[in-house]
Amino acid sequence: MTFTTAVDDPNRFSRSTDVGAFLGLTPRRYQSGEFDISGRISKSGDRMARSLLFGAANALMTRVRKASALRRWGQQLMARIGSRKAKVALARKLAIILRRIWLDGTEVAAAPAS
Repeated sequence: MTFTTAVDDPNRFSRSTDVGAFLGLTPRRYQSGEFDISGRISKSGDRMARSLLFGAANALMTRVRKASALRRWGQQLMARIGSRKAKVALARKLAIILRRIWLDGTEVAAAPAS
């Protein structure tokens, strides 16, 4: 619900990757002729949506034990760049997926309990 409130209209983004920047889940950049520094996340956009997406990414990486492509991608990223940055990247990817689901009208069903 928070994501839909923060984004409001999914059609205002020309690409799904723009949702991550809108929510402040992309690194700040300082570029000049000599420097190209990638900093912390920009923290623009809706604070609660960003916080909840990060929480979902954190839960996916630490609590969920079931194998999935997203979790595997996050673990590979975590080994390469560290856990905090990997969780932010996973939160950005979750935002992109949520927008695509919203546009497509795809229904997401929970996996059956075994």
